[in-house]
Amino acid sequence: MDYKAIAQQTAEQVLAYNQDLSGWKVVKTSITVSSKASRIFLGNLYRIEGIIPESAAKLSDFLYQPENRVTWDKSLKGYNVIHKIDSDTFICHTITQSFAMGSISSRDFIDLVYIKHYEGNTDIISTNSVDFPGYPPSSHYIRGYNHPSGYVCSPLKENPAYSKLVMFVQTEMRGKLPPSIVEKSMPSNLVTFFLNAKDGIKTYRNPPARGRHHAHSSVPRKK
Repeated sequence: MDYKAIAQQTAEQVLAYNQDLSGWKVVKTSITVSSKASRIFLGNLYRIEGIIPESAAKLSDFLYQPENRVTWDKSLKGYNVIHKIDSDTFICHTITQSFAMGSISSRDFIDLVYIKHYEGNTDIISTNSVDFPGYPPSSHYIRGYNHPSGYVCSPLKENPAYSKLVMFVQTEMRGKLPPSIVEKSMPSNLVTFFLNAKDGIKTYRNPPARGRHHAHSSVPRKK
């Protein structure tokens, strides 16, 4: 499998989402969350956007650092790089917490992550689920699938010391979930992620004295 080609295609897809302003329906306004029907699967493509008080370069660096991820992203119980392709491209195994008051159980994902720099100090961190022989689906978690998703970090025009962060998410939870449960819970979950990132980068900017963090979790039963 040509992971690098897939990574480059995914980054271009996320860039296209960022440039396409048509058809979005606002579904959450505390931080702007919009959605529209995905063209790839029977679910929604979500767009989340807001301002982060940090430069785009530092924000993009913060968002893709795997060793920091579980310290600030409360939606995850595990996030590990399982294969490095080059300095900008790697494959991660992610395990989510259950959410929607437990009605959506933990999922795991195998994602190809790629960081690409564009003109105007814009960075895109794209994510797309892939098959990876060393990590087949297990009986411990339902294997979810992330269709082309990612973050777009760009300097705020009025104040380049701040960033505009736009996220695109189209996650197929799989399992036997009614679509209505995912649609009701996803906007709030995405706002929580954004707020966690906003808080997390403060600590990243001014880190306390600490050792390397490792996440350990017991394996739950599948729901």
